[in-house]
Amino acid sequence: MSWGDVRGLLQYVPQFRGKVFVILVDAPVTALAETMLDLLSLQNIGVQLVIGSTVHSTDDLLDRAAEVELKYSQAVYSGGDSSVEAIGEALAALQRGQAVVADFHGSDAFSPSVAQFAVAIDARKLVLLHPADSMPAQGAIRAAGVNDSESPLILAAAKICDSGVPRVHILDGSLPAVLLDELFSNEGVGTMVYADSYRVVRPLREDDIVELLGMISRSVRNSTLVPRGYSDILANISDYSVMDIDGNVVGSVALHHYEGADMAEVACLYVKQAHEGLGYGIELVRHAEQQAQQAGAASVFALTNRAAKFFQQLDYRELPADQIPANRHEQLLASGRDSRVFAKVVSTP
Repeated sequence: MSWGDVRGLLQYVPQFRGKVFVILVDAPVTALAETMLDLLSLQNIGVQLVIGSTVHSTDDLLDRAAEVELKYSQAVYSGGDSSVEAIGEALAALQRGQAVVADFHGSDAFSPSVAQFAVAIDARKLVLLHPADSMPAQGAIRAAGVNDSESPLILAAAKICDSGVPRVHILDGSLPAVLLDELFSNEGVGTMVYADSYRVVRPLREDDIVELLGMISRSVRNSTLVPRGYSDILANISDYSVMDIDGNVVGSVALHHYEGADMAEVACLYVKQAHEGLGYGIELVRHAEQQAQQAGAASVFALTNRAAKFFQQLDYRELPADQIPANRHEQLLASGRDSRVFAKVVSTP
């Protein structure tokens, strides 16, 4: 693992700290020891853990937890008991920094008792580590889009999301470090059913600006992007949108309008290196085009040195530079940049 990988992992620590995760350890017996080490890592960054299993006994879980020196409450909570007293005791243990061991033995993985317990303790994630042959990884699935053709596990996961647990993960429990690989990457390695916005293009917020500047700095340094300062972006913050994946900004785009012109500029297009090749740049450009159309612009244009092929694949055609809005053309000449102009019609009279 490189230091860059470590930096990527650290972005999740403040997101996860203090959150309740329910982990159903239905993985093979041979994977229990490593799973407990992964749970210890989560506890060490402040995740509040509820650990249970529908196939392994609570004694097995307690023994494994003790072997890795996981901090846990000695009391075993009945997964079927969602009374105020039981939930209060479980929450008190979590607040003390102890993991809670819940007895779900004999239940179905996503049974109503599991769902009720997870909702009652305000779990932000419910993770099932299942046997290898149960279900292939399917990536991210929005709960609202699940239909009756899906597998029973997916249907049950969607119902749990509808009940109030934002994310339900289904993982191959036989894979080494699968829990950490799933939680500490934006793309994941298993199946995640989600109720909230997992990947969304949203307006830039003021508290995103420093993140944006850091993200695009490499492209600014090598002259791929025009230099921008904090005050410049803040003054035009409504022009900017970012792609947010699981709370992390991974891409950006801006749409600049020019007074008296029916052409808008697609600018500040950037996707983090770790997320290149996944179609996010296309999604950001489409978002800007839709904004331009809604604002009444007839066309959009982009200035680029290195992304000509990318824009041509999106049906942009090259134009002489003097066909863009006059004030933008003057800025381009003054900058000394030899950018090419690519434009696309987004609405017709």
